[in-house]
Parts: sequence; C-alpha cells; structure tokens
Amino acid sequence: MNFLQNIGIVPQDDTDLVSINNPVIKDEMLIQNVTRRSFIKNTAITSSSFVIGIQLSSATAITKQLSSSKSEFNPDVFISMDKAGTVTIMSHRSEMGQGIKSSLPMLVADEMECDWDRVVVKQALGDSKYGSQNTDGSRSVRRFYFRLKEAGATARTMLQHAAAKVWKVKPSDVTIYNHQAKLKDSSQVLDFSDLVEIAATLPIPDKATLKIKTESEHRYVGKDNMKIIDAKDMVTGKAIYGFDVELENMKYAVIARPPVLFGKVKFFDATETLKVPGVIKVIELPALTPPAVFKMLGGVAVIATNTWAAIQGREKLKIEWEHGKNEIYNTKEYENNFIEALKSPPHVVRNRGDWDKEKESADKILTHDYYVGGIAHAMMEPPAATAVVTDKGVDVWTCTQTPQSAQRNAMSVMKIAKENKGSVRINVTLLGGAFGRKSKPDYVAEAVYLANETKMAVKVLWTREDEIKHGYYHSPSYQKLSATFDKAGNATGWYHGMVNHPIGATFNPAAKQAGSAELGQGDVPFDLPNIKITNGESDTFLRIGWVRSVTNINNAFAACSFADEMAVESGIDSKDYLLKLIGKDQHIDLEKDGFKYTNYGESSEDFPIDTARLKNVINVVANNANWGEKLPKGHGIGIAAHRSFCSYVAIVVQVSFIKGKVKVEKIFYAIDAGKVINPDRVKSQMEGAAIFSLSNAFYGEITADKGIVEQSNFHDYEMVRMAQVPDVHVEIIKSDQRPAGVGEPGVPPFSPALCNAIYNASGRRFRRLPLNQFGIV
Repeated sequence: MNFLQNIGIVPQDDTDLVSINNPVIKDEMLIQNVTRRSFIKNTAITSSSFVIGIQLSSATAITKQLSSSKSEFNPDVFISMDKAGTVTIMSHRSEMGQGIKSSLPMLVADEMECDWDRVVVKQALGDSKYGSQNTDGSRSVRRFYFRLKEAGATARTMLQHAAAKVWKVKPSDVTIYNHQAKLKDSSQVLDFSDLVEIAATLPIPDKATLKIKTESEHRYVGKDNMKIIDAKDMVTGKAIYGFDVELENMKYAVIARPPVLFGKVKFFDATETLKVPGVIKVIELPALTPPAVFKMLGGVAVIATNTWAAIQGREKLKIEWEHGKNEIYNTKEYENNFIEALKSPPHVVRNRGDWDKEKESADKILTHDYYVGGIAHAMMEPPAATAVVTDKGVDVWTCTQTPQSAQRNAMSVMKIAKENKGSVRINVTLLGGAFGRKSKPDYVAEAVYLANETKMAVKVLWTREDEIKHGYYHSPSYQKLSATFDKAGNATGWYHGMVNHPIGATFNPAAKQAGSAELGQGDVPFDLPNIKITNGESDTFLRIGWVRSVTNINNAFAACSFADEMAVESGIDSKDYLLKLIGKDQHIDLEKDGFKYTNYGESSEDFPIDTARLKNVINVVANNANWGEKLPKGHGIGIAAHRSFCSYVAIVVQVSFIKGKVKVEKIFYAIDAGKVINPDRVKSQMEGAAIFSLSNAFYGEITADKGIVEQSNFHDYEMVRMAQVPDVHVEIIKSDQRPAGVGEPGVPPFSPALCNAIYNASGRRFRRLPLNQFGIV
C-alpha cells in the first residue's frame, strides 16, 4: 500500500468507478429490504419499520456476497422509516465542518422525495462493512453520488408500489412527492407513515426499472440554503464533539510526551504529582519505536478525576528524557540539506521532450527557488478519545476521520485478532475541525491503553500545546524551478524539482524520496515541449502527515508563483500569460511523459485533466474581480489556478501594501467541482480555505531545534483574525460533469495568488512562506 492510500486520496478497497453519463452504477451494489432480517434485532429499529440495507463495500466484497449462498446480507448503510413516517438515514462518513452529514443524506432524501424536516441522520459506527470510512482526500461525494441516489430511488419506488397496492392501481398512477403518495386524477393522498407496513413486505425493484431524477427534478440537490442537520445543536451547545463525551465515573488523562520523536523516559518522579487533589494514578506508556504510523508516542500519563487536576499534575512531573538520534534536527540548518539534495542526481518522475538539451541551447533561462515552511493542522478541537475496556470488548468515543484505523489501533493495543474486530466498537462524534490530523488515531491507542491499565473509563485529552508540539506536520519543502525561452520570448521548457521530508517515512523509516509528485508538481498542465519533474531525498525527524490539500500546498505555491514571474519576464499580463501556458483545450495524458499518475484514485476517463475547464475558471474569476481595472497606488492584484482532487479552482486576491504592511482587500474564487450537491457548503469550504491559507501564508511555520518543536500555541503559531479577512466572493461553475472534491481544492492556489498580488502592489517578490518573517504582516 502506498502512502496515497493511507491518506485517503487513493482508495484502498474499491475500484468501482462510474460514468457521469450512466445514471446507474456500472458494477454491482446490493440493496435489500431487510425489515424482517435478524440484523435489526440488535438496533433501535422496531419490527414495524421499513428498512433498506445497502452494500457499499468494494466490488470484491460484493462479489463474495453474491457468490456465497451461506452469507447473511450485511448492510453497510440503511434507510429506515418508522410508523410515524420519520425517515432515518445512516451517515457513514465523519462530519468535521465540511457538511458531509447533511450532503450525503440529501442525495437519498431528494431521490426518495422526503420532507427534509422529517429526516433524521444518525452517525454510523466504525465498521469495515462500510468499506473505507476514511473521510480524507475530498472523496465522499464523488464516491457515493450515484450509489446513494440509487438507494433513494429504490425506496421511492417501493413506496410508490405500496401506495398502488392500497389504491389497487398501477404504480404509474401514483406520484411520490414531499413525503406523500398522490393518486393520479384524484385528490387522494397517503402519507409515508401510511405506507410503512406495506412497503416493508415488498421486494427490491430491479434497478433497470428505477427512475433516477434529472437535474430539473431535484428539490434539495444543488439548491441553496439547505438546512444543516446538526446546526441547531451546534449553536446551542448540544452537539457532542470528542471533547464533550462524558461517561459515568469517567477519569481524565493528559500525557507528558517525549519532546523528541522516538525519545523515551529515562527517569520520572511523580511524588509531587500525586499530591495534587484529584490525581489518582500516574502511568508510564510504552516508548514509541519506528515506524511511527499512528502509534502512541509514549511518555507519562496523569489520570485524575477532572481535567484541571490532570493538567496540574502533569506540570509537577519530574522527567528526565532520553532524546535519541532525532535530537540532531534543526529546521533552519537542514534547509542546506534540501538544497544539496536537488544538486545530487534526483529522481525523475516526469519527462517530456529533452529538458537537459533545451537548457543548454535556450536563448534565455529563468530560475528561482521557493521555500514553504512546515505547518501544523491547528484545528479548533485538539484530539480526544474516551475508552472503556470490559470483558465484552472495547468501546471508544472519539473525533476521528478514520473509524477503521481507530478500530485497528485499539485492536493492536489489546492484541485482538482480526476475526474478533467486532468486539471493538468505535463511536464517531462530531469533529471540531480536522484538516487531516484526525485521520491519525494515535490518541485512540492512548485512551484504550490507559483504560485497560486502569480498568476505568478514561478520556485522553490533548491540549492545544500538546497538538502543536507533538502532532503530525506538513513538511517544509524546498523547490527549484527553471524555464527556458526562445528568441521570440516564447517559453520552451519547464523544470520543477522538489524535496521535503516524505510522508512515506511515517510508515517506512527507510523512505527518503520526496513523495506525492502527483499532487501539483508532476501534473502541471502547461503545454510546453520540454518538461522535467524531479524529486530529491531527505531524512525525516518529525512525524510527517497530510494536511489539507497535502503537497499541493507547496507545489502550487512554487508553480503558480513561477508562472507569474515568467509573465513578468515576458512582459505579458499575468492572466493572459497563464492562459497561454495552458494552451489549447485538451485532455492531458501524463503517461505519455512516463508519469504514472494516480489521479486522486479516479480513472482518467471519468476525471481527465481538462485544460478547458481550468481556463474557464481563470476567465470567470478574472471577470468577477474586474481584472485589468486600474488600481490605486499601493494596490495590486494577483491570480493563480490549480487542479486538485479532480476540481478546478482559480483565485484572484487584491491587496494593499502601505508603509511596508500588506492588507488583503478582496478575495475571489471560481470553482468547477462538477455537479454540486450542496452549494452553501461549497461556498463555506472556499471561505474556510481562504482563512486557512491566509493563516498559513502569513504565519504558518513549525520549526524544531535539537529535535524539539519550538511552537506551542496560537501566540507563536498564529491564525489570522477576523479583521484581516475580507469578504470572499465565490462563483460555482454550473457543470454536468461528475462531482469532484471540494474540501481541499480551495487551498493550493491561494498563497501564490496572494504573493503575486503583493508583487504587483509593491514590486517585492516573496518566494518564501510564511510572510511574517519579512515583517510585512
């Protein structure tokens, strides 16, 4: 398994791709009426309910079920309706602010013709029967769009047939609309509640007979102002996040972790800690050994009757650490190793034409270096997990993006065999932000370990200081870009070399090659005859993990900044030059350049690199921002565009640069994400991406000295304040293409658009992030 599978960009267990032109998925999906099945006996669903089970696992798993006469149907997701007509839809993906707990059920409710006010959404347990529940990689909607529409259409058809039986008419004489069945040429109506018992007896209709809604028939999908399922609970404080879980007689734990990765406790004294009122126990955790993966970091845990006592007790611990070999790491000094890594013969990952020959014969060469500092996830809610271990198994409540990884972590701690994984139950809470951090459930392992050691219910809480000093980080990166030009000033070649601490080292300590050239480096969409993409090698000293949009962050910053510098060098308007670099409308075939492209886990047939769509978002955002309009002195405008997660995003940022300080005045987005399910959530994701990216561009840098991370909280790892963020204008391109990613694509083009705008306002070019190191923020 490569690391792109670990981070959810490339699926681990499904190859089931569908075509936008086919309203029914190509490969099998099991749907059954399971109302009378034994599985509902163990749920809160009554026997009088109407229940549809859906198999959403991989094609391989479905084949096994279809071929096994002994196999009991094991549904992944189900739709149920009680005698009152309330429809319950299970949500098997994690909600972390992106709106997936509303958007996926909307697909079902729209096709089923539910009244949205009579829909209840319940969070599914972590269970492998759902296939991958990894809510990473901006994949949820694009993976389940057609499947859930089919499920909703199935339920609607069964209700239509149930009403036809009541009225003793043909199903075609019945219309289902807004939680009711209506009889043709009559005023007679039946509520869904009137149809529950009959629908429960009906067989699943042949999917060839299903009528999947057209775009014009949608009542929820693609509509503005759809109600967020948990909105009321969120604003009234009733919503349960990982930090909010409370169990009877629960104890609270915080952990003093080794300051250096793979360090360990040499000696500790808990005498003063145990004197703190409320502290009941101090436990040393096993030291971490490579690979880090999602294992516990080790250290010393303080268990108490309340959070405050645990934190105060931890402060009184006396610990002598053995730091280990990673103590040599200094971020600033290691930058020289990055530079040298690209001077050594690097790994060539894409090669078109003959860059090396072109470089020797070119009339002009432009070369610049770029550097992006390492960043933390810095989500609002740090990690938290609550665990109980009994003779009946393990129960965990946690804010996780990857319930199955959490389950595997718990099984590993307890040495539970794979065939007994059902004894580990992962209850998924709401996530107070995540950005990729909560797909790494080390905190679940800690909670399970301590619950087992104490034989108590234990909640492990990470403070913000814990998270920033001991989390997983987006690696700093060094990049060198060059372009060649002919006598007429036309670009003839492109070189992009990149080196960072690879994510792969988190899973394999021997991994040294900078990874994820697929994410914004090797897939550069420029129509040039000579392109060479290389990666260097580096050792790794911190836990490196994926952060929102992964290496698209640094790759897009370098590529889009350099494209702007090429425009300046050529004396051509930045927007016009960007369009010129992209060239003609085409679908780019990277394999012709020897580049094995994973395309975010999707087929290139269904999700090609389409330059026409990229150029369109550039033109749309430029028009919305009044590109070309004369600006006052000290004001500037910048543009950047990038394809990631199969979506196309262009950004224009307008800034003022007065007395050496930058202020962002306006932000414009254009996004083509194919068919859009929930426009409000797309807009909020772009707005959030702007804030996230502006924070990183202004302040985001994690540094280490002697292997110890130097930042600890928002005073030295800052976020932008409300006054620093202007209104964000978002235009969503209307499209009939397959739904694509939304949660991450708004991040990569932001920082280059910002820096391009600063150049146009001030004449100063910034090739390093963050910008606060230059005193301009």
